[in-house]
This record gives sequence, structure tokens and C-alpha cells, in this order.
Amino acid sequence: MTKILFVCHGNICRSPMAEFIMKDLVKREGLDGQFHIASAATSAEELGNPVYPQARRKLAEHGIGCAGKTARQLTAADYGQYDLLIGMDSANLRNMRRICGGDPEGRIHLLMEFTGRPGDVADPWYTGDFETTWRDVLAGCGGLLEHLSRQER
Repeated sequence: MTKILFVCHGNICRSPMAEFIMKDLVKREGLDGQFHIASAATSAEELGNPVYPQARRKLAEHGIGCAGKTARQLTAADYGQYDLLIGMDSANLRNMRRICGGDPEGRIHLLMEFTGRPGDVADPWYTGDFETTWRDVLAGCGGLLEHLSRQER
């Protein structure tokens, strides 16, 4: 089983979008039993809060639910429990490495590394542009799933 943890600053917009988009993609491929997918925050600012309403609406537009998800913080123990820890931007990666005590096994990556256009997923908390975030996260999750499928072959 491949265990993936998506991480952003607050765990209310980008990382839960990635969590539920990836869950939807693996379900559509009939691979749900082969993955454990979750998300977390690098900060404690939003702990216990639900997915941000605009992010929830954007997922719902595409038939994806996220009921019951609340923000939680990344811990050092997560590094040993997940195969991949996927951050949304370079600031997330710095904080992830700090929280996890480095990245000795090469498990920490940027989501957009798995696309043809590497870089950061813009934070819709600041931009208000949930459509662009949707497209970036969908492309990243699709590329990640393709990358993992190639590794299985």
C-alpha cells in the first residue's frame, strides 16, 4: 500500500483539495485499496477547522465530497508513516523538512514536480482563484498517479 500525505500551510484549501482529488482519481482507476491518502498542515492556525467553503464548493462542482475532513498538523512521526509527503509550495517544503527533521529518505516533494510545469501551487487563500488551484492540483495528482503507476510496472 502506498501512503501519501499532502501538505500545505493550513490544511483547509490546497492539501485537502489534493487529498480528495487523489482519492477520486485512484477510485476511478479501481485502485482505492492500494492507497492510503491524507492531508495535513505545517501550521497550527486552522487546526480542527473544516475545509474552506470555496475549496469545498470547487470539489463539489466536480462531484467530489470532503465531509468530515478537519485540519490537522504535520508531525515528525508522519515522516515514518507515509511513503510520500507532498507539499504545495517551497515554503511548505522548508517547514516540512523542519518539522520532520530533514528528509533523509527523499520522501518530501512538491506536487508540481509531477507535471510538465514545476513550481508552486498558488494559495487560493490569498489569490481567491480556486479554479487555477483546482487545475494545478488535478494536474499534479494525475502526474503523481502516473508516476506511481510507472514505478509499479
